[in-house]
Amino acid sequence: MLVTGAVQPQVTVRGHTARRRPGGGVRTGRLALFVPVIALLALLLLPLIALLIRAAGIEGIQRYARDPFFLDALRLTVLTSSITVGLALLFGTPVAWILARWDFPGRRLVELAVGLPVVLPPIVAGVALLMLFGRMGLLGQYLTAFGIQIPFTTTAVVIAQVFTATPFYIRTALEGFASVPVELEEAAQVDGCSAQDAFRRVTLPLALPALVSGATLCWAKAVSEFGATLLFAGNFQGRTQTISLAIWTAMEADLWEAVAMAAMLLVVSLAVFIVAERLQGAREVT
Repeated sequence: MLVTGAVQPQVTVRGHTARRRPGGGVRTGRLALFVPVIALLALLLLPLIALLIRAAGIEGIQRYARDPFFLDALRLTVLTSSITVGLALLFGTPVAWILARWDFPGRRLVELAVGLPVVLPPIVAGVALLMLFGRMGLLGQYLTAFGIQIPFTTTAVVIAQVFTATPFYIRTALEGFASVPVELEEAAQVDGCSAQDAFRRVTLPLALPALVSGATLCWAKAVSEFGATLLFAGNFQGRTQTISLAIWTAMEADLWEAVAMAAMLLVVSLAVFIVAERLQGAREVT
């Protein structure tokens, strides 16, 4: 007799046929995956929660927000990080598009130059910048002769941030451009678009979510930059002291001021992240 219906998987053990319960091993494996997930989430979230709780318990926390020490560092950080992101968009976008579309001699060298600062310790970056722009540096000795000094100035802060943060934008933008099929650009050109129009109307809109993510990463790295800025630009209030350096300085004098400043920076970073995610999501939907 032919019996229709679902066939239960069977396994023979010592001559006996036993039925395996479907999904049992799968459910156990999935539950086991929650252990590292919960552990990682705890490690990532609990320190931030502790920071916000401690900051909320500070009496008169508003006075820290009006402190010139904090305001000077905030203004400088907003200024330098904005310039850094602007320069990354201006110069990094063509680099990312060329690496995504062109095959040329020396391409591997360009990729190395773009990728190396990502893994380079910031302290090493600061020393390297001094060796180039310092008074006795390869380029700095000639600039000094014309009365131009870059180290320990606001310009040095921007250069340090561009050096360490721009590669994060380029690498993310490169992935975005590479994800856009070349055939779409070619089809647009067949329909009468120039290469520039095809890039503006086809490639750029499709790659825009990646560009937004890259710009966000670039901004975050610029704001958090510490080692290269400290060595190359110094820690002078109102001139080179970014918010990260200000928090480090406050740790030595007033712990609660450092906590308050760190919490405010966390809130600002969270707001920027949420806005970037919404912009990226809106572009992906459209």
